Amino acid sequence: MSTTAPLIDQFGRRIRYLRLSVTDRCDLRCTYCMPEAQVFLPRKDVLSLEELEQLALGFIARGVNKIRLTGGEPLVRRDMIELVRALGRQIGTGLDELTLTTNATQLARFAEDLRKAGVRRINVSLDTLDRAKFTALSRRDQLPQVLEGIDAALAAGLSIKLNTVALKGVNDAEIPDLMAWAHSKGMDHTLIEVMPLGEVEADRFDQYLPLSQVRTDLEQRFTLTTSDHRSGGPARYVDVAETGGRLGFITPLTNNFCDGCNRVRVTATGQLFACLGGTEQVDLRAALRSDDCEAALAAALDMAMRIKPERHNFEIRNAGAAPALARHMSMTGG
Repeated sequence: MSTTAPLIDQFGRRIRYLRLSVTDRCDLRCTYCMPEAQVFLPRKDVLSLEELEQLALGFIARGVNKIRLTGGEPLVRRDMIELVRALGRQIGTGLDELTLTTNATQLARFAEDLRKAGVRRINVSLDTLDRAKFTALSRRDQLPQVLEGIDAALAAGLSIKLNTVALKGVNDAEIPDLMAWAHSKGMDHTLIEVMPLGEVEADRFDQYLPLSQVRTDLEQRFTLTTSDHRSGGPARYVDVAETGGRLGFITPLTNNFCDGCNRVRVTATGQLFACLGGTEQVDLRAALRSDDCEAALAAALDMAMRIKPERHNFEIRNAGAAPALARHMSMTGG
């Protein structure tokens, strides 16, 4: 059983991109993501930093050349920067890019360290620039810390892509100004449709804003030209003439993007989910902790390629409907 054979699924898609969650914990409680009283995993169930590194090296050996560290909020994990440094040493020897997604509350502390460790590009999740709205949406009054973190990251030389979940009746009217602000600071901006993952107090039917409608509205004010830019993920981009920036659309509901999927996700407990919108999974923690972990990990990754589905089946059909999946996004990693 090869520990270096490329990861190719049953539909011929080569997997080169790993989204690796280092924790399910977060210091925000965004209403579309988790309930206020979210119950997090016991720390004993979470992979150690050494196991996360070992796992990442196993993927790199199988041809994965891009790793995104996620959460939860990855920067709340103690000693997380040590993992970043360890993986950063693989850049140029199999790994092309190491990046992460963050809510930026802790970013001012870590921006310089991330840059020194080899990170060049990050995603920052931000849904509004209105402090009162941010506090209501995230249940935490931390917008000043987020903006400080963004400025620190830019000053450190990190490239930022701003990610915004489009929420009907919440931030829809703010999207043009948020995009213009991002572009004015040299950041790309990507809009994301709300995803039906995990039970939350809010009804996602009420939150759901189709990005097809958002794009139509933006075209009344801006000149949008289709771009061939690709960042390695599912976003499809346009160039905005008036701002000189780039705008992305991630549309899991209105325009399924699975045909070119090149990624898998691994939770902080070592569960590999072959699809964000599916239940197919493989236990990599058991493989890591087995007597012959190298062979067990190779077998587990081969199994993941056999069970990876052709596409997800997200739907938000009506008010009060149960989420498509019981697990929260903070568990799987964004």
